[in-house]
Amino acid sequence: MRPRIATLDFARGIAIFGILLLNISAFGLPKAAYLNPAYAGQPSTSDAWTWAVLDVLAQGKFLMMFAILFGAGLQLLLPRGKAWIQSRLSLLLLCGLIHAVFFWDGDILLAYGLIGLVFWRLVRETKNTASLLRTGIVLYLIGVGILLMLGLISSPQPGSYWTPGYAEIQYERFWHLKGGLEAIDNRLDLLSSSLISIAVQYGWELGGAMLLGASLMRSGWLRGEFATRHYLGIAATLLPLSLLIQIPAAVMAWHTGWNYRWSGFFLQVPREIGALMQAVGYLALCYGLWPKLVSQRWVWAISQIGRMALTNYLLQTLICTFFFNWLGFYQHFSRLQLVALVPAVWAINLLVTLLWLRFFRQGPMEWLWRKLTAKAAGVESLGER
Repeated sequence: MRPRIATLDFARGIAIFGILLLNISAFGLPKAAYLNPAYAGQPSTSDAWTWAVLDVLAQGKFLMMFAILFGAGLQLLLPRGKAWIQSRLSLLLLCGLIHAVFFWDGDILLAYGLIGLVFWRLVRETKNTASLLRTGIVLYLIGVGILLMLGLISSPQPGSYWTPGYAEIQYERFWHLKGGLEAIDNRLDLLSSSLISIAVQYGWELGGAMLLGASLMRSGWLRGEFATRHYLGIAATLLPLSLLIQIPAAVMAWHTGWNYRWSGFFLQVPREIGALMQAVGYLALCYGLWPKLVSQRWVWAISQIGRMALTNYLLQTLICTFFFNWLGFYQHFSRLQLVALVPAVWAINLLVTLLWLRFFRQGPMEWLWRKLTAKAAGVESLGER
């Protein structure tokens, strides 16, 4: 049984919490609202500022942070062999497919499983750590370049996914609240669009971030083997630089009224570049401050969230779909009000996690994932990772 890396668990817990800051709008507002605060006309000042702050500090950052940690996990799994890794990733893909079709259209598990299956061999075959790092950065930049190209060839007039009409917004509310086959049919349509996006553009960025994470794990960086001043120096360099790149883009997006081609493509380019830099900066900050944080109870609690990352991600879906869809609060709150609800979901995550880990060594989904992986791979189930 390999000992866990406490800092890695803490960073994973931070990522799970951070992802909800953006996902909450996808749970509570129409699909178009995720990237376009002007999806239904000029937003209120509070909503515009909420979008701006989240765009600069959170949008894409925690997803990339989680992708980096996912890639680090692939590196740690290499000793288990081909059968174990392929089985594990295939099961994650299946879990994501079920999640996306039957529960929530904003799923990321399917994308992580799919891209992981494509890129894990590259992690195994690339022996040179520096080469793996460079390859990850190049792949990420290819994805950014494709985004720019899509902006050049896209229609200047957006479709309903950017500025839906009143009838479309009402229909989206209808199928969210009704559920059943109507909701499944619409989630399947959204899933097909998501898969196209992954294949054409986003998958490059996701795969690049995973390779970056694998290289950082292999070098010892994500094992905490570098000096504290090194991590703090990286954070002090990347975080201000990423903000310097992204803040002007966010300001211009607001100034253009969140114009489709500008906000959705051209001005998204510097924000995508900044997102990866900021994700690494956040990780560096976690590791650099770890000697001062490690003894604090709240840090230990967030580390427990990281231990049950899959369970907590799916638990957030159950909480939010129950509240917004089953209880009827979908499209009921503003963007700012939705963000104010996030701490309540975090509190439930913490309560469930701390209670569960008092009696069990793994989260329920982590346990099931491991058991099914062992069966699929044809090996005996191993102890907790």
